[in-house]
Amino acid sequence: MAHILLRHRDIENIRKLDIYRANGGYEGLKKAVTDMTPDDVKNVVRASGLRGRGGAGFPTGIKWGFIPKGAEEVYVVINTDESETGTFKDRELSEFNPHQVIEGAIIAAYAIGAKVIYNYFRGEFMDAAYAMEEAIQECYAHNLLGENILGTDFSCDFHCHYGAGAYICGEETALINSLMGDLGQPWSKPPFPALEGLYAKPTVVNNTETLANVPPIIVNGAEWYTSMGTGKSAGPKIVCLSGHVNKPGNYEVIMGATYRQIIFDEKYGGGIPDGKAFKALLPSGGSGPVITEEALDAPLTYEGLTEHGSVMGSASLIVMDETTDMVWAALKMSHFFKHESCGKCTPCREGTFWMERVLKRIYAGQGTRRDIEVLGSVAQQIGGRTLCALGDFAINPVLSTLKHFRSEYEAKIRETNEILLTAVAIAAD
Repeated sequence: MAHILLRHRDIENIRKLDIYRANGGYEGLKKAVTDMTPDDVKNVVRASGLRGRGGAGFPTGIKWGFIPKGAEEVYVVINTDESETGTFKDRELSEFNPHQVIEGAIIAAYAIGAKVIYNYFRGEFMDAAYAMEEAIQECYAHNLLGENILGTDFSCDFHCHYGAGAYICGEETALINSLMGDLGQPWSKPPFPALEGLYAKPTVVNNTETLANVPPIIVNGAEWYTSMGTGKSAGPKIVCLSGHVNKPGNYEVIMGATYRQIIFDEKYGGGIPDGKAFKALLPSGGSGPVITEEALDAPLTYEGLTEHGSVMGSASLIVMDETTDMVWAALKMSHFFKHESCGKCTPCREGTFWMERVLKRIYAGQGTRRDIEVLGSVAQQIGGRTLCALGDFAINPVLSTLKHFRSEYEAKIRETNEILLTAVAIAAD
């Protein structure tokens, strides 16, 4: 099946405007601004069931509908910060199919009455940024951006802003603060960005992949989109597959494919190298709870992992084989979240520090059984007590590995006890 999002894999040089337009590009924008009202556009996107592809999965059409009607100054912000571990889909879209993202953003701007679009890039994505900047200039040169787009009374400008590589700026309020030149830290809601966002004006923040879905929805209609996937999870999804797999990379799948298919089918991951056994999967990068073999037949949907205590998130699948030390894995993820905590919330700032410290002690064979209990207790004191979701994300690797692989924690404690007993015996002699 031809790609809907990763179209550059089917059409060479589609990042160039002439090739993109020769293959149906900007037909969605033309249809929106000449044949549809802003409400028509919002209604089609709402009916399509498109949900945010950045991880939260909030319905896109409903999100657009929160913008107050008649607001004079409105903004669209594209979240291309893409800082989740194991996630690299938005970078590929921006570098090789930028016009589809730009077209989706312009349609969004038309739908909510925005005259300015900001694309917040992760600062390390310079190759992707150069491609996006070039595509933006092509759009200005061909009346797809700027004044009176396609001869209508709709005008819109597009700017790129480059962050400094902070994970927290993937959270929409922290992103907005950073975009305004303030500290990249989240704020307590309300106010919500739809009412008071960028420069205290109504703002919609959408993920890069989310917006890439918009043009084909406008061209083909909501029913076409809902014919793919499941009732609550429609359309295609880009899956970022990494870790212990034969063929890591981005794969465009229709919602509802199973995790087992994505890891083991030859057209996707092709299985685990050297015939090693599967051990665990991070289904949404470091932020989602670990799942085990019993959950692999769950569908890749927003609700598919609920009964297994995990989430699809941004669909960043990190595969771990039988050789993986799960205490080590939890320590690596805890170090990441401690490093990336903005420090604004005490539970997150202090809790991530102590989780990493206790994990280091256990992993080094210097822990006690009480350390395992303390580790779980610290994690519980973080969950639900922070301004943004980073605190909840940070505890997932700890609590889920304790749940599924507690024996590995206890094995390290037993090793410690044996070392101590041996030392005592030697001293006694």
